[in-house]
Amino acid sequence: MHELSKQDARRIAVTAQWLGASRPSTLLAFVERATLLQLDPTNAIAPSAHLVLWSRLGGDYRHEDLAAALAQLELIELDALLRPAADLALYTASMAGWAERHQGTAIAQWAEANRAFADDIVARLRDFGPITSRQLPDTCVVPWRSTGWTNDRNVTQMLEVLVAQGVVAVAGRSGKERLWDLAERVYPDVPPVPLAEAARRRDERRLGALGIARAKAAKQPMEPVHVGEAGEEAAVEGVKGTWRVDPTYLAQPLEPRAALLSPFDRLLHDRKRLVELFGFEYVLEMYKPAAARRWGYYALPMLYGDALVGKLDAVARRDDGVLVVNAVHWEGEPSAKVRSAVEQEIEALAGWLGLSVRR
Repeated sequence: MHELSKQDARRIAVTAQWLGASRPSTLLAFVERATLLQLDPTNAIAPSAHLVLWSRLGGDYRHEDLAAALAQLELIELDALLRPAADLALYTASMAGWAERHQGTAIAQWAEANRAFADDIVARLRDFGPITSRQLPDTCVVPWRSTGWTNDRNVTQMLEVLVAQGVVAVAGRSGKERLWDLAERVYPDVPPVPLAEAARRRDERRLGALGIARAKAAKQPMEPVHVGEAGEEAAVEGVKGTWRVDPTYLAQPLEPRAALLSPFDRLLHDRKRLVELFGFEYVLEMYKPAAARRWGYYALPMLYGDALVGKLDAVARRDDGVLVVNAVHWEGEPSAKVRSAVEQEIEALAGWLGLSVRR
């Protein structure tokens, strides 16, 4: 078992996410290591995927670089996550086994009762895809019932089922709307990896992206934060329980730099790990009433080296040509070096956006 200090663990987590001075050479190189980019359209500063890529690649990154990677099918969209196209092979066996896994469940019974509805969607996509969900027929026999926002959203619910079965896929976006098409016209032709091996390799890929993680963790929406038996066992000083660590990063030094992180950055996904290793509390407050916010509508966590040093409350006012800095919430009193590095990064963010800073 590897015996790690908290600082060791933080260094490993930050290094795995390419947040040191050494940067990835290309967009694809980063996503291949990170395994995913989470999509969120909130544009208070910039959409999350673009903020993540800027924080890794620097000022040379442009929005059109991501669009090109998607157009060239280097990346594909699964469940509002962009993944390297080659990783599709790790999901196709699960797609093929969807009906068996969900046998007897409410969703499977609903899908079976609406088989003709699914056929109508597939036929429309075959003839006219890629198109938006609003352009698809709602011919369901049994409406989808839910106590949540999906109630009676029959087309979108059936599309999610068909995506999970590997029948249809997101082919792109028109503004904020997804474009749908047949999976055979979107996904690359890759041989599927058997289910058990695919699960093992997903755990290994996930640990490579996180650097250090728990073997088991509470279920998360979208992407798990646990890694099973991947990597090697580790203990972190002052933290109960055992961890799994990717030995690739054990001896890698971290040359510190400042970074401003999207609220949906992979470094932040596991909020429990964030507290245990970084001692950092974070909640995205845009869903709270303004009076109840501590850090701001869309506060960006600020990183320097292996420490999360604060939160930036800022908003891009594009019509005025400014990035308005409402507040910088420091975790304690920063050194002059840290303060200067973060201030330079704020200026760099504004420059990348084509704005000037207003404080």
